[in-house]
Amino acid sequence: MDTNQGWVDKLFYWTIHIVLILLVIVTLYPLLYVLFASLSDGGRLVQHTGILWKPLGFSLEAYKSVISNTSILTGYRNTIILVFAGVLINLAITSLGAYVLSRKNVMWNKLFVMIIIFTMFFHGGLIPLYLTVKNIGLLNSLWAVIIPFAINTFNLIIMRTAFMSVPESLEESAKIDGANHFVILAKIIIPLSMPVIAVMILYYAVEKWNGWFFASIFLKDRELFPLQLILREILIANSTDNMSQGVDTSNRYQVGETIKYATIMVASVPILCLYPLVQKYFVKGVMIGALKG
Repeated sequence: MDTNQGWVDKLFYWTIHIVLILLVIVTLYPLLYVLFASLSDGGRLVQHTGILWKPLGFSLEAYKSVISNTSILTGYRNTIILVFAGVLINLAITSLGAYVLSRKNVMWNKLFVMIIIFTMFFHGGLIPLYLTVKNIGLLNSLWAVIIPFAINTFNLIIMRTAFMSVPESLEESAKIDGANHFVILAKIIIPLSMPVIAVMILYYAVEKWNGWFFASIFLKDRELFPLQLILREILIANSTDNMSQGVDTSNRYQVGETIKYATIMVASVPILCLYPLVQKYFVKGVMIGALKG
């Protein structure tokens, strides 16, 4: 019986390992393909079909074209502004809202929570949102993609649940020492909830970095376009001609293909580098935020 159970366990673990290895390959290969394609010779890349195991030749012309393009640099600047300003506002408002909703002595606490959860499933829609942004004067400014999205309901619920797990005795001791709610939040609740805060930073930063849809609706000035909107133009509208001006006309199409892949890499690597910095907090933060309802 023990021998059979041992074989069953080994088979189970081997199956899990194989499945995980396959998932890693499926997840990692597209990124490697884009990397190899961005470093390849344009002519050989256009002629190649099938799986790409390594760069076809070696060329940095695509990256030179991307880095020298003013639209990419402007998009980077706008995206960095959106990420830093947006994440700070997101964290501030989410923390304040979660703190209030996590206090048991707040009047109509459960009613407020139900109303907030209601907004996760039902909302006014795109047209009322556009009219609201227009009427308050935010249209065609970076604030149009920051202020209306200053809080995410799902993230608010996660942070509220994490704040509820902090022992009440700590809050009571701070009140005896004369601490007000802002002091309790800043010096007790947030330091004890840093894993969740790190997860919120990752969630909000990825959301801001990858956002392009609302930017395409609210922003008309190209000088305000974020990086992902520039990337969308390059990939969908095939607008790489201004990035390959110094290239021979006959080779412009081939170089344009490598430019697309190089642009994807330039736009993706910074946010990929963020995850290892908060990875150690990620699982713990999500689990803390899922313990209580």
